Amino acid sequence: MTVALEGRDLVSIFDFSDAEIEAVFALADEMSEHTRGKVGLCDGLIMCTLFYEPSTRTRLSFEAAMVRLGGGVLSVADPAQISVAKGETIADTVRIVESYADLIVIRNPLEGSARAAADYASAPVLNAGDGAHEHPTQTLLDLYTLRREKGALRGLSVALVGDLRHGRTVHSLAFGLARFGAKITCVAPEGLEMPGPLLKRLEAQFGCTPAQHRSLDEIVTNRSALKRRAGRQKALAAEVLSLFDAVYVTRVQKERFESQEAYERARSSYAITEEVLARARPDALVMHPLPRVDELSYDVDSDPRATYFRQAAYGLPVRMALLAAVLGRRPARVRPSRAGEYKPRPRREVDFRRLADVRCANPRCVTNHERYLQPQFLFAEYDAKLVTCAYCDQELPAPYAPEAES
Repeated sequence: MTVALEGRDLVSIFDFSDAEIEAVFALADEMSEHTRGKVGLCDGLIMCTLFYEPSTRTRLSFEAAMVRLGGGVLSVADPAQISVAKGETIADTVRIVESYADLIVIRNPLEGSARAAADYASAPVLNAGDGAHEHPTQTLLDLYTLRREKGALRGLSVALVGDLRHGRTVHSLAFGLARFGAKITCVAPEGLEMPGPLLKRLEAQFGCTPAQHRSLDEIVTNRSALKRRAGRQKALAAEVLSLFDAVYVTRVQKERFESQEAYERARSSYAITEEVLARARPDALVMHPLPRVDELSYDVDSDPRATYFRQAAYGLPVRMALLAAVLGRRPARVRPSRAGEYKPRPRREVDFRRLADVRCANPRCVTNHERYLQPQFLFAEYDAKLVTCAYCDQELPAPYAPEAES
C-alpha cells in the first residue's frame, strides 16, 4: 500500500504511525546509496532551517540532505540577525518564511514552539528540538541506528543514561522504543530522572514501565545482591553493560547542579571508559546524540561498539527520506496498520479544551511567551483529574471533571 506523507508536519514522534516510521526507514535504506552523490528528487524546492539555538549535527544534516536531494537551502543560524530580535512572533516568522520556502525546519528553546509554528504555517514544519520537550527526527535516526545495527527493534534491551529530565532526545526516544517493543531502563542522577508525566504516558499507552536507577553500578548491586566494595565501582559499571543491547548516553548538564561536588558525584556515576567497556558484551552498542563532555571517554572511540559517529551519519539518509516523502517527491510505501500498533488521530479530531483562567504551569511553554496563543488542554488518559498542555505536554490538575466541562 502506498500512502504519501506529503505535506505532513513532524512535531512529535506521535505524529507518525508505526507503519509510517517503518516506511521512512525503508526510504532511508534507499537514500543511503546517495549520501555522497546527488539525486534530483527535490529540484526547484527550497527548505528553510530556522534555528533559534546552536546546532551542528541537526542543522547541517538537514541542509546536507536537501542539497543531496537537489534542492536549495535558506538558513537562519543566528536569530539576532532576523526580526525575532525585534520581537517578531513565531507565528509571523513562519508565515513570512513560507513565502520563500517549501518546508520549514525549526529549533527553538520554548517548549511547544514547533507545534505553534505548525499551527500557523501552511508549509510542512519539522521539529528539530523544542526546549526540553521533543526531538522527533533525532528519534527517527536513533531507531534507524538500532534497526541497522541490531536487525530489529522488538525485544531489544536499551539503557537510557544521564540527564533524562532535560534531555529532549531521550524523551522522544523512550516513546519510540516503547512503541516498537523494546525494553527500557532509565539511569539518572537524583533530580534528573525521567519526567513523571512521560512515565505515566508510557505505561498508559504502551504498557511500558521502565526500571529506574541512580547509577550503572546500582543496577548490578540490586540485581545480584553484591555488596559494594572500595575499588569495585568501575567493575560493577562494566558488568552492567552486559545486561543491555544498547546503552544510550547523554551528558549530565553541569548548569543544573547547585554545587561542583554534586555535579562530580553525578557525572562519575555513569562515565563510559575503555576500562568499563572492556568487560561489556561484544555486540553491545554505545550510543550518544552528541555533543559529549566527559561522560564518554575518547579512548572508547576506536572500539567497534562505539556507535555514536555512525549514529550521527545515519541522520543524513533518514532526513533525506523524510524530506523526499514530506515534500511529495517520493511516496512512502506504508503497509496497513496492525492491531495494537500506534496510529495517530488527526490533530483536528483531538478534543482539546480551552479552560477558563487556566494557563500552562510550565514557564518554558510557548503559550507563556507568545501571548496570542490560546492555552489548550487535553484530559489525561491515565488520570481524569489531570490535564496536559496541548503544546508542551505539561501536566497540571484539572480545574473540574471532564463531564462538567461546557
